[in-house]
Amino acid sequence: MALIRLTKEFKFEMAHALEGYDGPCKHIHGHSYTFSVTVIGSPIEEENSVKLGMVVDFGDLKKIVKKLIVDVFDHALVLRESNASLSMINNSPFFNKLVLVPYQPSSEMMLIDFAERIKAELPTNVKLHSLKLRETVTSLAEWYASDNE
Repeated sequence: MALIRLTKEFKFEMAHALEGYDGPCKHIHGHSYTFSVTVIGSPIEEENSVKLGMVVDFGDLKKIVKKLIVDVFDHALVLRESNASLSMINNSPFFNKLVLVPYQPSSEMMLIDFAERIKAELPTNVKLHSLKLRETVTSLAEWYASDNE
C-alpha cells in the first residue's frame, strides 16, 4: 500500500525568555507561532472501518496535538526551570500560566520536546514524519524523524 503524508497546522501565542542569551531574546517576549505536524502511514483498508481510506482522521490528529501542545503552551510564559528569575515571577499575578521546561525554550529545543510528546500518542499505524515551528514570518525550525533515527 502507498504511504501518504498528512499535515495539520496549528497556531498559538507564547512568550518566553532565553536565559543567558547574548541578545534581546534574553528578555521576556512573545511570538505568534505556526506549528505544522506531518504524519505518515498507509490508508486504512478495513472495509468495515469508519476510517476506511484514511491514514488518520484529521480530527483525531487535532485532538492529540491540541491536548499535548496547544492547550499547554498557548498564551503561556515558557521558561527554563533553572531560571534565576523564577522566584520573582512566581510571586506575580501576571504570570498565572507559567510553563517550566528542563531545557532552554528555543524553537529547536521545543521541537524536540513536541516530537516526543506527539510520538507517544499517535496510533500504532501512524508515524511522526516531521514538525515545523514558525516563530516569525521569516524564521522557522524543522524536525524530521529521518534525521533522528
